[in-house]
Amino acid sequence: MKRTLLLSLLVIAFALHSCGAKKNASKKSGERPQPKETVQKQVPHPVSEKDYDDPKLKEETKVVEVPTLSAVEQYIYNFAGIAQEEMRLYGIPASITLAQGILESGSGKGDLTRRSNNHFGIKCNGWQGEKVYHDDDTAQECFRKYIDPKYSFRDHSLFLYERSRYAFLFDYEREDYKSWAKGLKRAGYATDPRYPQKLISLIERYDLHNYDLQVIGKSEGKDLPRPRKITHDKNVHHVRSGDTLYGIAEKYHLSVERIKKLNNLKSNHLSIGQILKLK
Repeated sequence: MKRTLLLSLLVIAFALHSCGAKKNASKKSGERPQPKETVQKQVPHPVSEKDYDDPKLKEETKVVEVPTLSAVEQYIYNFAGIAQEEMRLYGIPASITLAQGILESGSGKGDLTRRSNNHFGIKCNGWQGEKVYHDDDTAQECFRKYIDPKYSFRDHSLFLYERSRYAFLFDYEREDYKSWAKGLKRAGYATDPRYPQKLISLIERYDLHNYDLQVIGKSEGKDLPRPRKITHDKNVHHVRSGDTLYGIAEKYHLSVERIKKLNNLKSNHLSIGQILKLK
């Protein structure tokens, strides 16, 4: 009898323990999970900061008039070296940059280019530097103005390098100008359905791909102009990531108002890649 009673008590105790465990488990499973503290990942700027203060950008570009050359040949003569330098820094084929410049600027003779040093038709889109207005798809659209053609070439490099829709282009071989030309159209750079063919035609007619080969060490031995030797110029500042007007003013021992006046700035907002005159 005692043994039977003892077994009964043990069974009841086990049942109560199991019920309590299930209740606790049920309670835990019904609790709302606490959200994890989200830490936003800081994505570094894709270009080294030193590139924004690149002394190679500071020498004035001297455009040489050569009577024996056609307009396109003269454009190549003057800007091939700059296109090659951009290729070394950003991986965009010099042939593509040159062909786009020839096409977009009318070999440097177009009205917009002559008034603004804008060789690639890049519009303002938040640009805080100097501007010009030009009839394009609609009347009097806003375009960026540069103090030197060289900055237009750098802006073109950054335009492609920093936008995700062009990222796939950088998977192509640097000498694969045909894929680059077709890829630019596919990414929406131009609306002209014949844009790739026009670029490829210019590249092949004027042997522009040889400038790519020279950069990557596969030159066919043709006599090509080398990049210009560029020296530092303290009269301008190339805005880079983290720059503020106050910091720039302090660096060059100027007042914020002086810099704003020199550059016709209406606010303290700066754009990466913007060129500020200091004198």
